[in-house]
Amino acid sequence: MTVRVYLPASLGALARFSEEGGIGPSPVHGHAVTAWLRASWPEGNDEELAYAALMAAADDSATFLATSTGHSEPPRRVVLVAEVERITEDPESTAVQVDSAISLRLLDAVHADTDDVDPSAPEALGDLAWFGVQEIPDLIG
Repeated sequence: MTVRVYLPASLGALARFSEEGGIGPSPVHGHAVTAWLRASWPEGNDEELAYAALMAAADDSATFLATSTGHSEPPRRVVLVAEVERITEDPESTAVQVDSAISLRLLDAVHADTDDVDPSAPEALGDLAWFGVQEIPDLIG
């Protein structure tokens, strides 16, 4: 059985992963619908829970962008979606560690901002757009 994970990234990181053919080394930090999230939000349906995990990863991406200095990449949040075999869950959040490097073949989708954002203004950050994995070259181009 696989687990859907949401991996925070940036356009620069996505370009590097694409060049290297994967995400790693392990453990790889991400977010998922964890037992903690289900217990914390028992009325949430699968779609709502997945959205919460996605946005937790988007928040991590924004934090990375806000604390990065000297990077010339566009300030856009990026979240990679993958199906993996094994994770270790944080018992008090949506955070997970993927126990192995992740091949790009395991990616199902990419979520990203369509315009540059100000990651230091989290209240102004909205939803991310969905992109198919075949669109990765256009995103990093």
